[in-house]
Amino acid sequence: MTTTARTSKAPVILWFRRDLRLHDNPALERAFATGRPVLCLYVLDPAQCGRASGAASLWWLDKSLRALAASLAERGGRLILRRGDSETELRRLIDQTGADAVYMNRLFESEGFTRDADIAHALKAEGVECQGYNGALLTRPGSVLNGSGGPYKVFTPFLKALLAQAEPPPHTLGPRDMSGASKVASDDIDDWGLHPMRPDWSGGFDWTPGEAGATEALSRFIAGGLKTYGKGRDHPSEPGCSRLSPHLHWGEISPWRAVQTARDAAAHGKVPAAEAEKFVAEIGWREFSAHLLHHFPTLPDRAFRPEYEAFPWRDDEAGFRAWTKGLTGYPIVDAGMRQLWTTGWMHNRVRMIVASFLIKDLLVDWRRGEAWFWDTLVDADLASNAQNWQWVAGSGADAAPYFRIFNPTAQGEKFDASGAYVRRWVPELRGLNDKWLHAPWTAPPEILRAAGVRLGTDYPRPIVDHGEARDRALAALKVVSASRGDD
Repeated sequence: MTTTARTSKAPVILWFRRDLRLHDNPALERAFATGRPVLCLYVLDPAQCGRASGAASLWWLDKSLRALAASLAERGGRLILRRGDSETELRRLIDQTGADAVYMNRLFESEGFTRDADIAHALKAEGVECQGYNGALLTRPGSVLNGSGGPYKVFTPFLKALLAQAEPPPHTLGPRDMSGASKVASDDIDDWGLHPMRPDWSGGFDWTPGEAGATEALSRFIAGGLKTYGKGRDHPSEPGCSRLSPHLHWGEISPWRAVQTARDAAAHGKVPAAEAEKFVAEIGWREFSAHLLHHFPTLPDRAFRPEYEAFPWRDDEAGFRAWTKGLTGYPIVDAGMRQLWTTGWMHNRVRMIVASFLIKDLLVDWRRGEAWFWDTLVDADLASNAQNWQWVAGSGADAAPYFRIFNPTAQGEKFDASGAYVRRWVPELRGLNDKWLHAPWTAPPEILRAAGVRLGTDYPRPIVDHGEARDRALAALKVVSASRGDD
């Protein structure tokens, strides 16, 4: 890095990553509080956290960056876009402008956390101040520890400790005037190719990325789904989920904002307090996942419980392909996988059902499902994705036991009793009445004919018998038990 004379009026760099908002942004507040020109920078760096974002996430990032740039422009600011290695691009901007400080909200995945520390150490050695803050979580990993000084591995005591000690920061709106920074070269986001082309598979993505979209989603949830959140979130045909997960992942809204808005609604009698706290607990589960990944960085790649590395997974490529395409013959599973492909999102309850089917009915390694979700979910989050897949697999921290095997037919009948969800995403079965909808292979031939359904032609027969698959899965579990030394 070349040496450039710096003065007290030298600009500072505000380095955006997964904090794409102006409100409740601690790094932004501190950068503008210096009273010096602020250079707002985003670097497209695939190595930022050790794993490149999936295609659906890049679609979201494209729209979120455009929204952030527009918000900055409304306040007289400008978003500088660069692509490449983060440290290289930071140094290049420092050389071009004489900036002598970098403000950022920290990444807490182990690899990103270490990279941040390495960059800060290198820049500080050359006289560039580096300041990092927590803009992503209720509290930074490492601050919620058990009585032995180690990380919690069970959720309930973690949540209790988290809520007892975490203090909400003051709500901030960001400075009104963000002008004053010198104009330097910036990439054109159109040249980054984040939006899919040839083909554009995102036509069904009904989302509004960006801070305004996040605020709207939260308001809509408070006014609707939160009132019956405990039960409504289990029924995929109802608007019971918050749909905040992609906004939270990209930092378009602070998790504290979501928590406090829900609690304020309860305090003013707009929603039951128990429902608000159920939602807070779900934010806490996200927090638990992030803290676990920070302490156990192999979570996305290796079983948290080592004995599960001995599990005898099957190489079932045909089954895996049928699962990804929503052609398993189990309507609730296929509806979920088609919803995912079409919208970039899947209902929470259905995520558990499709994950259980892949892992336990097909005995396909959970890591393959995790990778598919990573590429196709707009809310793909390294910590949550890994933790949730391992939860279903029984190999994670505080996980559901492996012998808890969802029956996809019973799950469909219980949580989609009206059939509205299946009929929307598996339209070839619309003509079947509720009695046969979740198990069309059991319907009499005359019922299938009347509904215009030809099994094996219009809709596949089940690719596996669930009863037999369950027995096979429980037999496979004995390998794990043997490696663990269980009787």
